[in-house]
Amino acid sequence: MARMASIPIAPMSAALGVSRSGFYARRGRPPSARALADAALTERIVTFHDRSGGTYGAPRIHADLVEAGVSVGRKRVERLMRAVGLAGVSRRRFARTTIRDERGRPAADLVDRDFTAEKPDQLWAADITYIATWTGVLYLAPRHWA
Repeated sequence: MARMASIPIAPMSAALGVSRSGFYARRGRPPSARALADAALTERIVTFHDRSGGTYGAPRIHADLVEAGVSVGRKRVERLMRAVGLAGVSRRRFARTTIRDERGRPAADLVDRDFTAEKPDQLWAADITYIATWTGVLYLAPRHWA
């Protein structure tokens, strides 16, 4: 039998809202049918994940299981994968949007990082942001002035 923690059962069971007799009864019971089914399914999930080279996530593992004739929900596959620490790999490439010319001279900081103005229409600055969308990249250039 595994060695138990050194904390007495009475305060632990009180903190968890379980009776002492319930704790000991549960400890002696065999695993439930659901726990056994989860263990068997987890083995298949690990097999499919290993076969994919560790790249498949829950949607693809779920599709493989369904194709193999296993009736299982995607969320159950997600839960079991999370329990054993499996995750898919995203192989999307990083989009590099700005390539700086190393020979070029950077623009001068004309305001010396001080963006306060004494009166309106005295200081203007601009910025550009890249936003990835389904149709391509959007360029957002909000105006800032002080």
